[in-house]
Amino acid sequence: MHSWPYLALLFNAMVWGLAWWPFQTMRAAGLAAPWATGMIYSVLALGTILCLRGSLAQFLRHPVLWLLALSSGLTNVSFNTAASTGDVVRVILLFYLMPAWTVLLAWRFLGERPTPQSLLRLVLAFSGMALVIVPPGATWRSLTAGLGLPEYLAIFGGLCFAMTNVILRRCFHTPSMARVLAMFLGCMGMGLATATAGYLGGQFPGIPAPAPGWIACAVGMAVLVAIGSWALQYGASRIPTSTTSLIMLSEVLFASISAWLLGATELTPRMLLGGALIVGGALLAVLQHRRPH
Repeated sequence: MHSWPYLALLFNAMVWGLAWWPFQTMRAAGLAAPWATGMIYSVLALGTILCLRGSLAQFLRHPVLWLLALSSGLTNVSFNTAASTGDVVRVILLFYLMPAWTVLLAWRFLGERPTPQSLLRLVLAFSGMALVIVPPGATWRSLTAGLGLPEYLAIFGGLCFAMTNVILRRCFHTPSMARVLAMFLGCMGMGLATATAGYLGGQFPGIPAPAPGWIACAVGMAVLVAIGSWALQYGASRIPTSTTSLIMLSEVLFASISAWLLGATELTPRMLLGGALIVGGALLAVLQHRRPH
């Protein structure tokens, strides 16, 4: 059926749009997001190495994949920690400044000069960010009053996600499963490193005693992320990139509606307008790439 690639991408967007709930549930049970991230991706990395015997050797043969592992790990740990500790909708919207960061990073590292359309996307995205994070009536001195650690992590995670996309474009010649393994290893390593450093510094608790609740969430997320990763590879390889980007924006919808229904956020007019500007900037990127060249 021709609809399967679209449904696969929609499933992947749903997994990450709803990921905030299991990570918040695990945090409530005493398992901090970096520990959860490290554990989940340890299972995925080990499974990939065992099932695809040549993937580890391919990963080791391409040094550029270490950069991919680093950027992917920073992206995942930042997003999961932000989503488990902050306002879900604010976190998702700030994370989706990623297309704006991509314009700047592609200019610096790929030599792609910004077009008028890409500059418009920057204006829309950062105007939306201001509406989402700056409190009403804020002065220049109190401009960061609405920012907490989750917001900073979401913005940083979006920047790392943009860097991941730039690196992927630079290493397109590497085997696809080596790239997937690099991302799994990066998320595993960065998750465990962040959790260990946070524990030693008194910022995170240790791994809690085994309990059915957090174990079920961790196993469930490992299964969903594995299926979602396969779905992304399956769908993205069969339909245009611009269409893939458009479908992935549904993650914002899944996250916003689920958080609102479960009482995890309040959708104010200011946040809705800011979100519309951020998503509008991302949609412009999709429409620009759909035009024939």
